[in-house]
Formats: sequence, structure tokens, C-alpha cells
Amino acid sequence: MKPTSATPRAMPDEATLAHMTRNEADMAFKRRVRTIFEWIAPQDDDLILDMPCGRGFYLNMFRYVSNCTLVGAELDWEVIGKAQRNVGHLPGIALHNVNIYTMPYADNTFDAAILSEILEHLDSDVDGLREIYRVLKPGGVVAITVPNADYPFWWDPINKTLEMLFKTHIQYGPLAGIWANHVRLYRREQLRDAVLAAGFEVEEERAFTHHSFPFIHNIVYGLGKPLLESGMLPEKMANAADRTSFDKNDGSLLNPVNFGLALFNWFDRPNRMSEPTGVSTVNLCLKARKPG
Repeated sequence: MKPTSATPRAMPDEATLAHMTRNEADMAFKRRVRTIFEWIAPQDDDLILDMPCGRGFYLNMFRYVSNCTLVGAELDWEVIGKAQRNVGHLPGIALHNVNIYTMPYADNTFDAAILSEILEHLDSDVDGLREIYRVLKPGGVVAITVPNADYPFWWDPINKTLEMLFKTHIQYGPLAGIWANHVRLYRREQLRDAVLAAGFEVEEERAFTHHSFPFIHNIVYGLGKPLLESGMLPEKMANAADRTSFDKNDGSLLNPVNFGLALFNWFDRPNRMSEPTGVSTVNLCLKARKPG
């Protein structure tokens, strides 16, 4: 799917979204992808910032469906190296080593920004948001996703049990779960207040992923991710688990990874794109705009 410059602003169709996330075991990530494309439907003349770009998963998807210009900003040099291997060969993508508090971009530069799973890592989330505000053009949109403090028990039973019984959690290591390297998790009002304090106008909020396969966070990120990145998986299993390649997985359920994906998707069926207030969810998401 390669739109022309005359293509109206519209998100990718259902088939394309499903194809781009066919190898995805994190059901919450699948909804983050859909949400970000709903809120930032790229046009070819857009300049879009992904901060932090991580390993380049969003950059890869945006390049797959549009010809917009993309900037991936990331503080960790090791992670930049992984992004370079994943998407550095693609046209129209620049990768930069950047601190979110002091970004090297001029005021009013970007049409949109992706701020996915980063605020929870910041000591001062409002200062980070103010810097995003600065580099966005007037009228520019930011799509924000964060982990929800009211997350479902089965997503991370270890930390939920520790929180309920001992008012503590595991923040580092293979059992860290949803708390991995995070300064905080968010409540709805906490995220909204931070965004408003940075000067943005809030346009939409949603929360999603309530039902999940037990211990899925630990399985996907504590076990699956290290195995994939270590190169220990056989080729067909690695192809089925690879977020950066949409076309190498043959879909066979004889492949243990594909069987696992089918199982996780079965548990995900009751979930909606926006759950009502009071329902525990993995993610909170917010669309904000710089007044223009």
C-alpha cells in the first residue's frame, strides 16, 4: 500500500493493519498501533517524530503505508543500533540520538509526534511533554500511550499480587513485568493533568486490553523477546515472532510461535478498542493537539 501525494488523510485499512501486526504477541501493542494510526493518519508531506523510536517498529509501519518523512529519536545508543538494523535501510527515515528534555529540533518543526510508552520512564513527564509541544507545529497532534496503574491481574499476576499484599512491585529484571524500568504507572486523571500542564488541548482518551492470557507480559517480554534477540530461535519460529517483517511467516499452526499467537488472540477476542471507566486495562492513551 503506497499512497500518492493526493491520498486523503485516512488510516490504513483493516487488512493492512492486520498484516502489519500478524506476528504480534502483545495484544496491547496491536491496539496501540491501531490507535496511533487512527490519530496520526500520515500524509506524504508530513514530518512525523517518533520519540523514542526504540527498535523502529512504528517507523517501519509508517513507512510501509506512506511516503511521509520520519524522524526516530532515541537516547540509548544500543537501541539506536537495533533500529538502524531494522529500518536504517528504508528511505525517508532519519535516526537521531536525542534526549527528550533537550531535543535538537527547531520550534514548530513536526506535523505530528508519537509518544508511546515513554512518559512512564521520565522523572519529569511534564518537562518532556513541553519539549514535544515546542517542536510541534501549531495544530500538530501527539499520540500518547502509557501503562495503566489499574492493569488487569492476569496481565502481570506477580506485580499485581505484590501490590495488593505488600504495596510493592518488581521494577527491574526478568520478572519486572508491566513495571519494567518505569518511574510510574498512570491513572487517567494523572495523564490528562500532565498533558494539560504542558499546554496541550486534549481531544480524545481511551483505555484498552482488559482480557489476556495469564502471565502474557512475562511470556512475551521476559522470555520471548530475549530468545528472539539472542538468535536462539529456529528460523521459522523467528520469522513468526519478528515484528519488523510482515511477509516471512507462513502462518502454519505447527509452528509453536503461531500456535501461541492464535491462543493469545483467542483470549483477546472480548476486548474492545476503548473500555469504559472503571475497567482495568493495560494501556491508557490520549490524543492531544498544540493550539494553532
